[in-house]
Amino acid sequence: MYDFDELTAFADVMATGSLTRSAQKLGLAKSTLSRRISQLEARLNQPLLRRQANRLIPTEAGLLFHTYCNELLAMAAHSQEALAELREEISGKVTLEVHGALARSWMASAIDGFLKRYPKVELTLHTRETPPTKMHSNSVHVWLGPTHECGLNQERLGVLTRGLYASPDYLATADAPSHPDQLEHHAWVDLLATASNGLLLTHAEQSEYLFSPPHSRLRVDLTTLHIDAIARGQGIGLLPHWLVEKREQHHPGELINCLPGWEPAALPVTLLYAYGHQSRRINALLEFLRNHVPIQWRIESTVL
Repeated sequence: MYDFDELTAFADVMATGSLTRSAQKLGLAKSTLSRRISQLEARLNQPLLRRQANRLIPTEAGLLFHTYCNELLAMAAHSQEALAELREEISGKVTLEVHGALARSWMASAIDGFLKRYPKVELTLHTRETPPTKMHSNSVHVWLGPTHECGLNQERLGVLTRGLYASPDYLATADAPSHPDQLEHHAWVDLLATASNGLLLTHAEQSEYLFSPPHSRLRVDLTTLHIDAIARGQGIGLLPHWLVEKREQHHPGELINCLPGWEPAALPVTLLYAYGHQSRRINALLEFLRNHVPIQWRIESTVL
């Protein structure tokens, strides 16, 4: 069995290279710190540190043991945190990463409600336009669009249907299309080349149409900039109906569905989080997000 005071002493001296600095940092006498490391070396029956000039540097055994030492200390910290959660109300730090398109339209109000419900939780919110590849254990991600295998739980929250939109000002200067085959004569506003491989449009009463967008003079990498550019009359672009409805509440009449009935595949909204045991604050956040999905997304949560 290891003594965690000895492990802490060794880990800190590995970081500082100095008994004096570590003793000051840990609030210990230098002799106490030295004794703890000597006891650990005796327990392992190998020297872990040696002096070189004015620094303590690890031996080969010290380098090897340092990795295991950090893992043991991390496990001890996690176990203390888990036990503390059982006797205390939900608290601590969590990180939530959200696709930029959902940040203001949905997440802002949802976060307000979450923080009011759990006043001792500290939440950091990040927005992003690229899908995650890995994630810290105390973080959650909400992504809009296709996902790929990334070693995370992927739970479907809903879908956002889409349509082709333009501003009244743009349509006043260009003939409104009546069929997708007329789109090639219009200015196209592109978001991250989302339709660069063609866009399959379907209609309930007509044959599907594969649209190849024309070259876009304006390409943007943020959903908010994309919506703004279309609303300012830069051309036609592809937007989720739900996002347009949210914008229309504040800016009525800015956007018009110029080809109603013609739609591409809907965009999935996915909740991503690490496998394994979750802290109470992460479970609380996951459950809160599940319960506050807008009903317009029209799909029940399923694990992919």
